[in-house]
Amino acid sequence: MALNGLFRKKTVQDILKQVEKNNADGHNALGKHLTARDLTAFGIAAIVGAGIFSTIGKASADGGPAVIFLFLFTAIACSFAAFAYAEFASMVPVSGSAYTYSYVAFGEIIAWIIGWALIMEYAVGNITVAISWSDYFTGLLDSMGIHLPQYAQMDYLSASNGFKDATALMQSGKTFENLSLATQAAYTAWTTSPVIGSFHLVADLPALLIIVLITALVYRGMKESRNASNIMVVVKLCIVLLVIAVGIFYVDVDNWHPFAPNGVSGVLKGVSAVFFAYIGFDAISTTAEECKDPQRDLPKGMMWAIIICTLLYIAIALVLTGMVSYNELNVGDPLAFVFDKLHLKWMSGIIAVSAVIAMASVLLVFQMGQPRIWMSMSRDGLLPKRFSTVHPKYKTPSYATIVTGFVVAIPALFLNLTMVTDLCSIGTLFAFVLVCAGVLALQNRTDIPRGKFKTPYVNSKFIMPVLMIMGLVFAFGYNKKNTMDFITNETQINSSAAIITSLDKEETQKVYDYLVSVDAKNATTGTPDLEFLLSQYQQDDAKYASVIASLPVSDSIKYESGFDLFKHKIPMWIFLIVLVGLSVWSFKENLSLIPLLGLICCLYMMAELSVWNWIYFTIWLLIGLTIYFGFSRNNSKLNLKEA
Repeated sequence: MALNGLFRKKTVQDILKQVEKNNADGHNALGKHLTARDLTAFGIAAIVGAGIFSTIGKASADGGPAVIFLFLFTAIACSFAAFAYAEFASMVPVSGSAYTYSYVAFGEIIAWIIGWALIMEYAVGNITVAISWSDYFTGLLDSMGIHLPQYAQMDYLSASNGFKDATALMQSGKTFENLSLATQAAYTAWTTSPVIGSFHLVADLPALLIIVLITALVYRGMKESRNASNIMVVVKLCIVLLVIAVGIFYVDVDNWHPFAPNGVSGVLKGVSAVFFAYIGFDAISTTAEECKDPQRDLPKGMMWAIIICTLLYIAIALVLTGMVSYNELNVGDPLAFVFDKLHLKWMSGIIAVSAVIAMASVLLVFQMGQPRIWMSMSRDGLLPKRFSTVHPKYKTPSYATIVTGFVVAIPALFLNLTMVTDLCSIGTLFAFVLVCAGVLALQNRTDIPRGKFKTPYVNSKFIMPVLMIMGLVFAFGYNKKNTMDFITNETQINSSAAIITSLDKEETQKVYDYLVSVDAKNATTGTPDLEFLLSQYQQDDAKYASVIASLPVSDSIKYESGFDLFKHKIPMWIFLIVLVGLSVWSFKENLSLIPLLGLICCLYMMAELSVWNWIYFTIWLLIGLTIYFGFSRNNSKLNLKEA
């Protein structure tokens, strides 16, 4: 087969004809139940979840009250991408989301890659939400006096890693009581779990429970899923508005000073966590075939969902940072924490219940999206035919829904939250990048039938160079030191926790003896705690650098330099190189500004993720390409049509 066979494209006309045929004969047709209001509710259900009830705390601690600008930046970036999604959804109103859009814009191999990336977004996103739901649910049970064993409410990876960290810290002199609560829980889960041979039976059973229940609901039908989602959205919106209404009376404006205590870098530090709060809006596009008027309602649903959720996020962030100082908010349940601190226990109980409902609604929308992607890929021959089976009574992709349940449930028992959150973010951002690039690639095509919605056109020919110059002025004028450190790969000092957990027993004793010699007073008060002794110097950068330089261990433990440091900058260098290429492309082709800005913002957020996420994502894509060349390429309906 010729190489250009990899880039064979579907036409919008053929896709629309197939949808009409399915609707006419009832074969593989989905039930049409959704309006613009339902789509907006689905968007709110997907977006208002972990962001408000969890990640907003860490982001506020890093950025201070100025975290509202991070929510604005992320919302604007998602809005740029939403314009691109809305244009494609209006043009190609079928269930495939970014997968189908890429099939039209770029061809089969790119469509397969994005479909495979979307599996990561939805399946891994569901795992993330299920684990978060489990944390809130077990916390709620604890408050009611019902205590599950730690090994039955924690994933295997967190327990294993936590046990190793706890052992290293206690070896360095830290007592068990002085470990963080999460590390204590992980150590307890590992040491109390049943053991078969050398294998510890640690599994997150509440996460399994919610996945089974939600999968059953999604299997049962779109109408039932819609009704459940709408009820949950009403409940959690009422709770969020109650939090704002009550909290506003406890706001102390002095807590808003300083407004941006850690500057721009502090605000942007939470970009991954905050972005994860927004990714649900694209799940709306997977329901296109179940909309009564997708070309009109899909764009409305996406935009209203982002606008409403952004206003809620900003209001909550201002209330939280006004009620307590920003530096106290680095907790897993910030809403419950601030009301506990102000002795409003009744509000904490309401928030705990609403968090459980909110997480369930997010899981519901994500769990609906995944089977519909698989169904679209199966219809095109890229996955086995069974994935496109539609239940004759419930009118849902039945087989794909069951498989999704297994794909999400089993990893949720064993994987930890940080790993799956970042993997989900990079898969989603990659999808956003390709959808925005697809709109740019098709903007001058006259053979594509257009839908009712089109992204407003603003010529970026001269705007992009101006934006590039402004970026350079900021980088070298206002952020010169960080910029030069980045370019010259300046050696970085490791944190105290990173140093301590890298030491063996002999090195630990050497470091302790040295710290006692330079500060005997602090070293001899209470139980020896090496991490405490070292971390106390971190408040003063110069003092910390001096102490670290004198530690009697190798430089490889104390510093990060050379390629070990540079590898973390590779994603950002990729972004900068692509940015130059996009500037040239926009100047030559008069590209539309809104999808171009969407592409740039999403690519920047990808660059902010660690290099390990890029490596894991690349491995995931290579596995997908192996499946494509082994099965999908030959079974593609376009291939059979050519043959």
